[in-house]
Amino acid sequence: MKFKKVVLPLLGATALSALPSCVAPYSADNPPKPNPNQKEILKAVYVNPHPAGTYAHFRARPDYKKTYDIWKSNTLLASTSPKQTNVVIHLGTQRALLYNGKKIIMDFPVATGTSKHPTPTGSFKILRKIEKEKRSNLYGKVLNSSGSVIKSGADSRKDAELIAKSGNRFEGAPMKYWMRLTNDGIGMHQGVVPRRPASHGCIRIYYKAVGTVFEKVSSGTTVSIVK
Repeated sequence: MKFKKVVLPLLGATALSALPSCVAPYSADNPPKPNPNQKEILKAVYVNPHPAGTYAHFRARPDYKKTYDIWKSNTLLASTSPKQTNVVIHLGTQRALLYNGKKIIMDFPVATGTSKHPTPTGSFKILRKIEKEKRSNLYGKVLNSSGSVIKSGADSRKDAELIAKSGNRFEGAPMKYWMRLTNDGIGMHQGVVPRRPASHGCIRIYYKAVGTVFEKVSSGTTVSIVK
């Protein structure tokens, strides 16, 4: 079989533009399709706009509500007396701020009351400070005569019958660095801080911050609890 040689005429620019395109141009209605074999995925990287080390930088961190980190100004801490401070507890972020007037000295994690045992909001004064020996008279554990725990998470009111049994005793939960705010048992103290509401109404302060807070407040210091 013989093949016939065919010569095609040259096309000008006008003629070429008239030919149908093999690929439609990309647009909002026709975006480019991702390559299924592409292994690297580009992600937007958050850039903190504030200078590193500043409080604004710390507050702008994406993990602010979850972190156990503490921000503090060592210069302000050193120059601040207990008579100059006030504290603001933020229930929404589960963090608290120590102030000298309107200047923030320290930002630290706390754990406040659950929905069943909410922490009251409002303005309070520290009524009393007890550094070490304070224990709860309501919440703790029940032990038998040999000292073994027979019930943890006990309530001295609800578990009165169990506590009254021969050989049993109630041991209140430790509340080191106790700072009383109300006469019905609400206060600030060292405790477990799981980055969510977890207490029976008190404000638990993270162990790495509570000693400083205790040192920098006094009886009469204002503590505001806000949503």
